[in-house]
Amino acid sequence: MKKSVLSRPRTVFVCQACAYESPRWTGRCPNCETWNTLVEEIKSPPRGPGTSSGGAAPRPVPLSEVDSVERDRIPTGIGEFDRVLGGGIVPGSVTLLGGDPGIGKSTLMMQLAAAVAPLPILYVSGEESPRQIKLRAERLGFGPGANLLIFTETNADVVADVVAKSAPGLVVVDSIQTMYRPLLDGSPGSVAQVRESAALLTRAAKDRDIPLFLIGHVTKDGFIAGPKVIEHMVDTVIQFEGDRHFAYRILRASKNRFGSTNEIGVFEMRSEGLREVLNPSEVFLSERSVGASGSTVVAALEGTRPILVEVQALVSSTNFNVPQRNTTGFDYRRLGHLLAVLEKRLGMNMGGYDVFVNIAGGVRIDEPGLDLGIAASIISSMKDVAIASQTVVVGEIGLGGEVRSVGQIEKRIQEAEKLGFEHFLLPQNNLRTAPRGKIALHGVDRVEGVMEFLLR
Repeated sequence: MKKSVLSRPRTVFVCQACAYESPRWTGRCPNCETWNTLVEEIKSPPRGPGTSSGGAAPRPVPLSEVDSVERDRIPTGIGEFDRVLGGGIVPGSVTLLGGDPGIGKSTLMMQLAAAVAPLPILYVSGEESPRQIKLRAERLGFGPGANLLIFTETNADVVADVVAKSAPGLVVVDSIQTMYRPLLDGSPGSVAQVRESAALLTRAAKDRDIPLFLIGHVTKDGFIAGPKVIEHMVDTVIQFEGDRHFAYRILRASKNRFGSTNEIGVFEMRSEGLREVLNPSEVFLSERSVGASGSTVVAALEGTRPILVEVQALVSSTNFNVPQRNTTGFDYRRLGHLLAVLEKRLGMNMGGYDVFVNIAGGVRIDEPGLDLGIAASIISSMKDVAIASQTVVVGEIGLGGEVRSVGQIEKRIQEAEKLGFEHFLLPQNNLRTAPRGKIALHGVDRVEGVMEFLLR
């Protein structure tokens, strides 16, 4: 009995700066004297020589003996979701899904479970009761014969044991912040609990080649709550973005071991669930303000998909000593660079004006190709001159005022032609290789060319 007690894992507090181990938490590390660096961890007892966790002696495996046959991906039937994952779900992969509260993470996972329903699905929830889950499942179209197992549990050890015994085709954990391990003293959601629970569930899924989806909460800054090491444990990290006050949602991968991180998926939230948006450009431009100053259509590119979005700018005289700079859906620091270029190269006195920039539709775009469109919107608003409604703009602006070329210009032009636009303002270097079609192409090599184009 004494041997069993001594062999149990114990918890220690490890300094993240110097690796000093302490039996209890202290505000300052006794070794390196840094503050708030002690983190609780599970310390397993030392194993005997030549043994592993399973009791068998491990041995190195030659590369030639490793099975290199790639297993077929599991198609979900949700085209936008498959696009972001890289073509479907890889067996044995672990995916972390993050997003703001109420954005639709649980709805997306429930629709994923419905799409792959021929496989036995284990849906683990630490936040909702079985009755609540059933109500959502029925609203999203689950029939009475759906192959879905509901398990409401927060003990990660129990969940890992159920995964091992039931061997489902896919596991969803909603959410990882509600899971805990009894060996740790911290409450669910603490750094140590989230890390150890994620590690246990990841190992349980990978040992049995079961796809695992972990839903994660995010902080007020938009980062997934918990230790950063969770994102290193998993194979794929995807973010569900959007404003709860808008209907459209963007699914974006920030890490993907099995595909590109440049692809996005676009969904529309409806009462019956999430609906795929197959033509985002048409949707984002459906309510644009035609004929108003400060409005420009920009041909952005997300991965391999061209998207036309409306960039709105409002320039007005300021009532404060320090003018306001506000952006929605665009990098705030990038706006500062563009305003400095306009003031230096075009002589526009921006210090006496408030500037507001908005990407319409609640979408966020970080591509440098938006620079020329944002500059055009700012100039249009300040001069109160409307840009022709049938014009599309794209280009990156350097600090010297030069307009730099952008990638995959052919796809951007084709998207503009498909939606019936007549003029396309693009960098001069792209004009030399751009395909000629029905749309009129106009090249500019410096930011001054935007002013000339608008005031002609």
